Amino acid sequence: MAMTIHVDIVSAEREIYSGTATMVFAPAEMGEVGIAPRHAPLLTRLVPGEVRVRDQQGNEQSFFVSGGMLEVQPHVVTVLSDTAVRAADLDEARALEAKRRAEEALADRQSDIDYARAQAELAEAVAQLRTIEKLRKRMGGGS
Repeated sequence: MAMTIHVDIVSAEREIYSGTATMVFAPAEMGEVGIAPRHAPLLTRLVPGEVRVRDQQGNEQSFFVSGGMLEVQPHVVTVLSDTAVRAADLDEARALEAKRRAEEALADRQSDIDYARAQAELAEAVAQLRTIEKLRKRMGGGS
């Protein structure tokens, strides 16, 4: 029987996932990290992107996080994010619209906008679209 680690993925609104895994992959600030059972303790920031949880049968579940924190203890992984959703629940049309609005705001130098906020919104929309694309490729429906 493979060793497992307990995983909790929590958004500001609710718990998205709680269960066991043999491996967790997350988008840390310095690049993607892989966490196996008995991983050394770690606390790091997450960037917008995909968190993957692999179960004992080798199946993976994908989640989108808007950023946040990743806490790793030898037997528990906790993902805390303002926004976390199952990747299958992402809305591509809404992500494309958010990307378009952020790009327009950044291009319009005359407007009185918060550039840091517009850039963050653009990064999140692009990360959502990347997650949707990865999920499509894994499901065999590449575009």
